[in-house]
Amino acid sequence: MSESRLPPDDPREWLSRSQSNLTQARARLPGVYLEDLCFAAQQAAEKATKAVLIHLGIRFPYTHDITRLLSIVEEGGQKVPDRVKAASILSDYAVESRYPGLAEAVTEEEYSEALLLAEELIRWAKIVVRKHGTSK
Repeated sequence: MSESRLPPDDPREWLSRSQSNLTQARARLPGVYLEDLCFAAQQAAEKATKAVLIHLGIRFPYTHDITRLLSIVEEGGQKVPDRVKAASILSDYAVESRYPGLAEAVTEEEYSEALLLAEELIRWAKIVVRKHGTSK
């Protein structure tokens, strides 16, 4: 990943950050909880969604709620496929799963699903941003 950064109002910078989080989510290192990797997947999906919002010229709330963010995308006139909406469940990894005792331990199956959902949302976000070009 390049050390050069784009301005924070450029959706491509948000997509780069999203990709960075996805890379973290894929990094299976000894001693790292699956919950933490799922949080990185959630962050990847969240930032990709915010890239789409920036691309559409829509101000977004600083929230981890992917369902809410995708609803704002649709309110802005951009269709969100059902397979992308499925990534809304990643919001569950934003808070409770990161703290001991607030949620059940994440299983391997849940971790794999989190990666797939984040990857799908990021693919879609990249298509939306590239298809319509950027204002930068």
